[in-house]
Amino acid sequence: MPAINNAIVARDSFSNIVRRENWAQQEAGVVVVFCIVFVVASGLIGLWISKLLAKRRAKKAALPA
Repeated sequence: MPAINNAIVARDSFSNIVRRENWAQQEAGVVVVFCIVFVVASGLIGLWISKLLAKRRAKKAALPA
């Protein structure tokens, strides 16, 4: 039984040493900026894909059948 007790003590001491902090809660502004950048980048990529598909459709429509 001492091995079990030592393992529990080791786990408890390790969890005390490595305390994880909630970085997202502390740095809420940074998370908001990341979200805004992601939304803007997604919109620009969507616009680029839309223009690419429109060009492809126009080229396909211009070809004689």
